[in-house]
Amino acid sequence: MRLVNKILFLLIAIGFLSLSCESNLRDVQKINLSEFTPSGEADNFNLKYTDSGRITSVLVSPKMLDYATVKYPFTEFPKGIDVTFYDKDAKRTFVESDYAITYKGTDIFDLRGNVKISNETGQVMETEQLFFDQKNNWFYTERKFKFTDPKGVSYGQGIDFSRDFKIVNSQKISGDILQDE
Repeated sequence: MRLVNKILFLLIAIGFLSLSCESNLRDVQKINLSEFTPSGEADNFNLKYTDSGRITSVLVSPKMLDYATVKYPFTEFPKGIDVTFYDKDAKRTFVESDYAITYKGTDIFDLRGNVKISNETGQVMETEQLFFDQKNNWFYTERKFKFTDPKGVSYGQGIDFSRDFKIVNSQKISGDILQDE
């Protein structure tokens, strides 16, 4: 009988210990859980990029969140961006999107939601997601797009092009475009 009492006492003791350890374990897990908060935040963000004293682009956003202290740092524009690019002749290219994110060290912007790129000559490219390689001044997407030009409108899926629309490579296209004879 004494053996049964000892076993019963041991089981009860183990039960209480496990309950108290579980509570402590939860507290330790909470300590190790880091909050994912930005290290920098700006409202009505307006940034001008320059090269040799000449403005090359202006980025405007209602909200900028900078996550510089996370393992893979990034900057997020949760309320979208408006960017104006200026070439050497002061010709402008305009970029709009509902959301944007860029990861530090990649020089690539991921633009999402109602992405629209236009220029002063009337060319407009619209899609739902577009990537911009800042280093090479190159846009690309595998998503469906609509490209409007003074000569006509084309649709497709998959396109890459230079910032000034001088080089355009598109895939799976359809539409009506006027051609010079």
